[in-house]
Parts: sequence; C-alpha cells; structure tokens
Amino acid sequence: MLYHSSIISIASYVPKNCITNDFFTKYVDTSDEWITQRTGIKTRYFADKDEKSSDLGTKAARIAIERANLMVSDIDLIICATISPDFFGMPSTACIIASKLGISNVPAFDISAACTGFVYSLSIAKAHVESGMCKNVLVIGTEKISSILNFEDRTTCVLFGDGAGACVVSRSKEVGIKDVHISSDGNFSHLLCTPAYHNNFRYDNVLDTFSIDDNSKQEQLLMMKGNEVFKIAVRTIARDASEILQNNKISVNELDYFVPHQANLRIIQSVADTLSLPQEKIILTVSKYGNTSAASIPMALDNAYCEGKIKNKDLLLLDAFGSGFTWGSALIYADFA
Repeated sequence: MLYHSSIISIASYVPKNCITNDFFTKYVDTSDEWITQRTGIKTRYFADKDEKSSDLGTKAARIAIERANLMVSDIDLIICATISPDFFGMPSTACIIASKLGISNVPAFDISAACTGFVYSLSIAKAHVESGMCKNVLVIGTEKISSILNFEDRTTCVLFGDGAGACVVSRSKEVGIKDVHISSDGNFSHLLCTPAYHNNFRYDNVLDTFSIDDNSKQEQLLMMKGNEVFKIAVRTIARDASEILQNNKISVNELDYFVPHQANLRIIQSVADTLSLPQEKIILTVSKYGNTSAASIPMALDNAYCEGKIKNKDLLLLDAFGSGFTWGSALIYADFA
C-alpha cells in the first residue's frame, strides 16, 4: 500500500550572537556597503564556542515535534543534513541529536549534500513514509559553519551563518510532498569545498604520534571560487526549477511561493528573473541569516510560517544548490500552517 506524505510541522533555531557586516572589518578589507551590494546580507548569527551543530539541531527538532503534536516516541527515523558535524567522520550528528532528544532504537543518519542537504533529506523521508516504512520522519538541517570559515578570506567569511531548521514528515490523507527532484555533478567539486583530504590524517604507530601530512589548518576551512559557482548555480537552479514544474504540469503562476536556498540575493534574483517570478512570491531571509547551508530552506520556511505568510494548501517550490555540486527541488503543499 502506498501512502501520501506531508510536512506537518516546521521549526527553526538561531543562536543568540547576531553578527553585523561591520564585524568583518576587523579581519578583512571590507565594509557593510561592499557586503550588502554583493550579497544582500546584513546580519547572520554565530553559535557560541561551546555550542555544537547537534545543540542547534536539537532545539529546532524539539519545536518541530511539539508543533506536530507528537511525542519523541512517535519518531521512526531521524535524518540530519549538515556540513559542520559535531565529530569528524563519526558518530553522526543525527545520532547525537537522537540521544539529546531521548530517542533510541530508531535509525538515525547524516546526509552530506551541502546546501542541498535538506531537499535530499526530504526525498528520503518522502520515500520512507510513502512506502509504509515509517509514519513520522524527523528531518533536520543544522550548521555551525562559523567553525569552518576562513576569516582571512573576505569572499567566503562574510557569506555564512549558523542555525538550524527542522520538520516532521508524516503520512497524510492528501498529497503534501508532491514531487522531489535531486541530482549532482562531481566534476565541479573543486570549486566549493574544504580542500584537506581525509586520507592525509593518519596515526603513525612507529612514532606513536598523530600527524597531518601535507595539510595546513587553512585547508580544513571552506574554500569557494565565487564567480564560477555563481554562474553555474544560477543556470542550474533555474533549469531544475523549470524541469520540476514542467514534469508536474504546473505553471509559475500557480505557485504561491518560491523558497530558494538563501545563498546570495543576486543568485536568487537572477533565478527569479529567469523564471519570471514576481518579487512578492519569493521568500527571502538571506539579509537576516546569511547562508546557513542545509539549514537555509527550513529556516526560511519557518520564518515565513511565523510571519503568517504561508497558508494551508499553498503550493511551494523549494530549490537548492550546493557543493558537490548537488542540486534539488521540491513541490509541496503547505500542511503546517
């Protein structure tokens, strides 16, 4: 038997430290005007030193579960999308969040698809619910990107912020998540990455020391070739959005809102122009939160929900692009307002 799936709740959490553009003038040659003109970002939030991605994700998850009118014992699966996990390699941040929520004996795993992580996770949650494998899936996008920023690189350090978004995907009587499309192309992986190779980290039994071969601390931080990424992102997001609309025989005019990954205002506006989307149909939070990677779309959804913009049955188009390169889109009918 096949079931329908819906996002029945949405939530987010933002750490307390609001960082203005002026903050970065202490580290790099920049200004509020320079950052605003090129990115549309005015503020972002940074977690405290002792806050982890799992802490942010747990707080967003608790709100999502509460808004869904569920108990933690009702959750069948936890999926966490992040590029800034608590631990290098293992255990997964999803497992840590499960522990902090008091959930055990359910599958929990991370997704590494960068800024497209939330859409990738929705695809998996949709499949698990509609196949009958699960009733309630907790999906989390959480990031402490401040921990991997190079504050000597003005092209990247001004773009990103910390935060978390979460939702519950559950069985529903009507179609909620109408369609999800995900894809990737690894040929461009060098344009946006953390360059350090994992196999350069090794334990030397002879010297009885932990060593890092041909690797500097800077290479463990985020690196991006912005101009190349910008061009490919605009082209890819616009094409992907057009394809999912065409495949579902939906016109742009039928959309109530477009909820893009909040990477850069110029990218969003370029995509909107290509799709002939009016400004009033675009959900924008980039000026407030910056780029929060996998947390970006659920945070934007929650912001619109809390402002009373999104209403039940509204048709939403989600679209994201991230390192990998990865990209994905989703058509959903709002069921959490």
